Amino acid sequence: MALALALPLPACAKGASAPAAAAKDADPALWVVKDADTTIYLFGTIHVLKPGMTWFDDAVKAAFDRSDEVKLELVMPDPATMQGLVQSTGVAPPGTPPLTERLPVAKRAAFTKAVVDAGLPADALDKYKPWLAATQLSIAPLSKLGYDATNGPEQVITAAAKAAGKPLTGLETAEQQLGYFGGLSDTAQISFLTSTMDELPTAATTMSQMVDDWAAGRPDRLAEDMNESLKDSPEVAKVLLVDRNKRWASWIRQRMTKPGTVFIAVGAGHLAGRDSVQAQLAKAGVQARRVAY
Repeated sequence: MALALALPLPACAKGASAPAAAAKDADPALWVVKDADTTIYLFGTIHVLKPGMTWFDDAVKAAFDRSDEVKLELVMPDPATMQGLVQSTGVAPPGTPPLTERLPVAKRAAFTKAVVDAGLPADALDKYKPWLAATQLSIAPLSKLGYDATNGPEQVITAAAKAAGKPLTGLETAEQQLGYFGGLSDTAQISFLTSTMDELPTAATTMSQMVDDWAAGRPDRLAEDMNESLKDSPEVAKVLLVDRNKRWASWIRQRMTKPGTVFIAVGAGHLAGRDSVQAQLAKAGVQARRVAY
């Protein structure tokens, strides 16, 4: 379930319809980096949420309102464009053996069961590269549990930025993000898929805990969840988390040379743990301060 924190999922499934829930107040963590004429806020998101949680208020909304521009991990292209990119980068070349046959023998039955449990034909993902199959299997249980990207902070922030006329851009493009997946070695992709399968039985509990930790502003607990989820694949952790954190920290350092106020919202996993964006900034002598509220 680390993907729910680390990277916007490349294919967004609609969550199951859920009854209206009483509003639940959340106070996610927020950081600020500033000097004499530049202020940059760092806000960690969970890309999919259930309805009924209020978080875009208090210090988070105040930071957004003060900002001259907004940065997300990426600004999503239209669904047709995104789907085309996913298909072009996530479908295996002709002649590639079916994905089921590429998995360790001991994992094949579990893979088929996971696909069927997701409501798909048993061979529906056989033409996919392992990384895309992993993301599809990550989405399925969250969707059934009522989690949906339309309730996620990215969509709320996007709508607010457009309504306020604030410039809205991405730290990355969709092509870049999908390229990170596609650039993983075959070994790492298979490991990513099998780890995802292993996590499926506890998906509901894990996601609920992550959302609770996010809502309560407990980044250290989130870091523990992320480290546990990615411990089996150092390559995946490096490519999807650490290297990107370093690039974003470099962007922030450069942006600090220009005046203004920026609101940055990225997956909460990037703002937690020893390799976080804040940790990368600290190595360069730039201090990110937690905003108390």
